[in-house]
Amino acid sequence: MQWRSIVVGLVVLRLSVSWVLWLAFGLGPEISSGFNFHLGFNLHKLDLLFREEKEADPSAGCWSQRVQGHRYDETATTCAEIREDSTRRSYLNLFDGNKDEYVRRYRSFPDTLRVKMKDMAKEMFYFGYENYMKYAFPEDELNPIDCEGRGPDVMNPSNININDVLGNYSLTLIDTLDTLLVLGNVTEFQRAVKLVIDTVSFDKNSTVQVFEANIRILGSLISAHILLTDSKHPFGEVGFKDYDNELLHLAHDLAVRLLPAFENTSTGIPYPRVNLKTGVPQDSINETCTAGAGSLLVEFGILSRLIGDSTFEWVARRAVRALWNLRSNETGLLGNVINIQTGQWVGKQSGLGAGMDSFYEYLLKSYILFGEKEDYQMFKAAYESIQNHLRRGRESCNEGEGDPPLYVNVNMFSGEIMNTWIDSLQAFFPGLQVLNGDIDDAICLHAFYYAIWKRFGALPERYNWQLKAPDVLFYPLRPELVESTYLLYQATKNPFYLHVGMDILQSLEKNAKVRCGYATLHHVVDKSKEDRMESFFLSETCKYLYLLFDEDNPLHKSDNKYIFTTEGHVVPIDKRFREKQWNDLSPCEEGALAETETSNQPPPSNISNCNRIPEERRYALPLKSVYMRQIDHMVGVF
Repeated sequence: MQWRSIVVGLVVLRLSVSWVLWLAFGLGPEISSGFNFHLGFNLHKLDLLFREEKEADPSAGCWSQRVQGHRYDETATTCAEIREDSTRRSYLNLFDGNKDEYVRRYRSFPDTLRVKMKDMAKEMFYFGYENYMKYAFPEDELNPIDCEGRGPDVMNPSNININDVLGNYSLTLIDTLDTLLVLGNVTEFQRAVKLVIDTVSFDKNSTVQVFEANIRILGSLISAHILLTDSKHPFGEVGFKDYDNELLHLAHDLAVRLLPAFENTSTGIPYPRVNLKTGVPQDSINETCTAGAGSLLVEFGILSRLIGDSTFEWVARRAVRALWNLRSNETGLLGNVINIQTGQWVGKQSGLGAGMDSFYEYLLKSYILFGEKEDYQMFKAAYESIQNHLRRGRESCNEGEGDPPLYVNVNMFSGEIMNTWIDSLQAFFPGLQVLNGDIDDAICLHAFYYAIWKRFGALPERYNWQLKAPDVLFYPLRPELVESTYLLYQATKNPFYLHVGMDILQSLEKNAKVRCGYATLHHVVDKSKEDRMESFFLSETCKYLYLLFDEDNPLHKSDNKYIFTTEGHVVPIDKRFREKQWNDLSPCEEGALAETETSNQPPPSNISNCNRIPEERRYALPLKSVYMRQIDHMVGVF
């Protein structure tokens, strides 16, 4: 009988504690009508109940209620409405000042720690770079576990995971050129440039993906050439006596070899792959992804304007227009895979991750670089469609009730949710929102991805937000979260983002470091590894980590503005790129501009948006503790 008494006592204690908590937070019996308060509530639901802010229809902000395009039936424990006349003690007050572990952890970042993290990021880069040069060069990549080089898989041409990227052209060295300058190593930068000039040729029997060759090789050659020849941007005089535009000539040669991808397509959308010697393979497929076909304009456009040949910009812009004109009339969204001959959408999923990401990115960055009004109009219309159809959650990131903002994958024609996962590439989007001045939404989406990182010490390739579990478990050292962290820090100067960077840096050191570099995580839970270090780890991940902690970097002190390409290559915003040596490339295809002209307001200037952040929030957490706790709980951090 004694054990029964104990059980009864525990039940009574639980009921008493729950009732005391209810009364303590000011929820009186006056709101109990129609409110089914479960005694087994979790912290996520408690957050939603005790919001300081009030909304007319908080349930409208619940992405957890919108699966397959429909809301779940409203329940009182999810996004429940608190009546306006409810008087209660503010839940947010519980997290003020020193009472709040989030404030205690993130409110400051000492200079000594920042310098330590900067040095740690530099050491990370050099550990990977020097081992690549020692064990792998002139091959494309380093196998960091076996300390060997890796090139194309010539025995298995269908292995596109390798062969799309590796072209037998010293990929990692080329992709890393401007990172050496960012780290201040002019001597090694000049040595690396000479190595590229002396050893690299694109006259290879290699079939590569047009998109990957463009962003990793072409973009880096152009960036390094500009930095070598223009002392204003942004590292000063780094050229050497015998340089004769060889990197530009290599870039031109590569671009010419990519041009056959744009031939013999009825839509103008390019084939996904070319052989660098022979052109489009005989057995080439007619399907390509939106990002792959529509993310060539920055590099091709700069090349055209440097050499005075409109061909490259013309074909890249024609592809963008073709994709844009095939968007849905109902939603304004694009799909993720298209047939380049028929113009039919093979993949009807519309999202912000793989297959879509850099298409949106390059609409805005092309406008910033070239000043073409058409690019901004397309971006503005695309961003509006994204907000209308992909965004779920409460209206405001830092106010109100409901689930945090999240961008989901939907059917391009109906806007209905197609699945409940997001992928790691989508973590780039907060950085793009920073460039667009949408800092508040950037803060919230970034916090969601950071919570996933905190849970796993990495970003799984796909994360199922409904199941709170990874769908695809590997992490190939991607840079997107680091990039958004860096850009948000530049926009807000909030020490929170230095802590995020430190967490990422320490996780990589702990989980990915191996004998000769940093290895892909095969499984983010058990931390097993694959023997591959992709070039973007040195080109982007290490670069953004270093820049995050290096307040005095020339990029931050320069009077000249710059942007990063989608592969993280430094490109100055230069008056030269807004001038063409030819007339308009072509009349806009019918509907390309007219349908996107949604406002007569001028596009934004290149002025910082930092002053749009309220003064009081510059010295507090970028996201209120209550919402940060809500996201952490929803992801399963605790």
